[in-house]
Amino acid sequence: MSAPTELPDLVSATLDLSRQRGFITSTRHETGRLLATLAAAKSGTLAELGTGCGVGSAWLSSGAASGARVVTAELDPTLAEDVQDIFAATDNVEVVSGDWSVLEKYAPFALLFVDIREVMNDLDLVADLMEPGGIVVLDDFVPSAFWPPIIEGRVDTVRERWLTDERFAAVEMLIDPDASLLIATRR
Repeated sequence: MSAPTELPDLVSATLDLSRQRGFITSTRHETGRLLATLAAAKSGTLAELGTGCGVGSAWLSSGAASGARVVTAELDPTLAEDVQDIFAATDNVEVVSGDWSVLEKYAPFALLFVDIREVMNDLDLVADLMEPGGIVVLDDFVPSAFWPPIIEGRVDTVRERWLTDERFAAVEMLIDPDASLLIATRR
């Protein structure tokens, strides 16, 4: 059985913006469908750190439970404006211009999609942003068959810390032979 080929309209619109802007690495469909699935089970505030062209936020919005809202921040003000235009008619999404820290005022988060390495490195910060039972999805890992995880001949300390931190129940999930992500639930 293959994955559905049809994409939600918002996801298609953000992918079009990605192509126009020359972004070749936006959220994979497998990751997006996972985000939509997780969003369907969460109420409250869902967030994306690292908006880019809004693909991750579009997936979150497409699955969001009734009453849930999605907030996302984009550092590039011109890109943030383009993404705001896409979501203008979408009641449950707010696109903020600024770095990821402008979203701290919206915490605690029920679901957080992180695509920024510097934020992934700061477990204390992310733990403080999450509500109990909140889920963090960390994107853009390269699968490793070893423990500790080895990437390019070195220990991937970010992944190692996330998978062993006692504040989270975490798992690595293979989404493609060359890509994995981490899912961590705040205890």
